[in-house]
Amino acid sequence: MTWRVGGLGVEILQGDLTTQDVDAIVNAANSDLQLGGGVAGAIARAGGPEIQADCDRIGSIGVGEAAITVGGKLKARHVIHAASMQLGGRTTAENLRRSTRRSLELAREHGLRSIAFPAVGTGIARFPLAECARIMIEEVANHARGETSLEAVRFVLFGADAEAAFRTEAERQLS
Repeated sequence: MTWRVGGLGVEILQGDLTTQDVDAIVNAANSDLQLGGGVAGAIARAGGPEIQADCDRIGSIGVGEAAITVGGKLKARHVIHAASMQLGGRTTAENLRRSTRRSLELAREHGLRSIAFPAVGTGIARFPLAECARIMIEEVANHARGETSLEAVRFVLFGADAEAAFRTEAERQLS
């Protein structure tokens, strides 16, 4: 199902983020931009070493910030790295909100039309799934009410629990 917020379509599905044919996929990143485990590791394996090389060129960013790199061998042309935690740390609600907002701003600044997000911070950083869905969908809805180049936001989730949490929140906020 697709929800509409202004001119923006929001889709929620279970799948593999690294195979999405969008302008950018979002990495659940640490502030050192080190592509280790979880979503970041999957992106590094699928996209190749040029993504980490681009991260190394950028260097560390602040927690709650985001950075954009090449997409390497991915279908997506770019990876937006949403730094919701320090390396080995945990995600907070405020850092998740800020890094999601900054990811959407970078998409707009680069004229991107489509973006795919995972459930940022819910894996290694152990952020609560329902709260993640609430915050991320809220930020997408707020972004859609302003000026944006985005036409499509896709949440590509690992597992039925994540998909259900995001669908429930989309129904609540976007219907």
